[in-house]
Amino acid sequence: MKTLNAIALALLIIGGINWLLVGLFEYDLVADLFGGQDSAGARVVYTIVGICALYSIRFFNHVSNDDRVR
Repeated sequence: MKTLNAIALALLIIGGINWLLVGLFEYDLVADLFGGQDSAGARVVYTIVGICALYSIRFFNHVSNDDRVR
């Protein structure tokens, strides 16, 4: 399970960096690498990053438990 968590985190970071580039420079790295936003490759990457985001919702419980005052 640790491996899956690490993969999800890595892909979310990649997705976050891509959105940073889109926001600051209007440059979509994923679309550029895979031949446009509508290409099959880019759509697969966007879908995988989205699935990782949904998977990572489970970590909110861990974060809220760590923030307790002792």
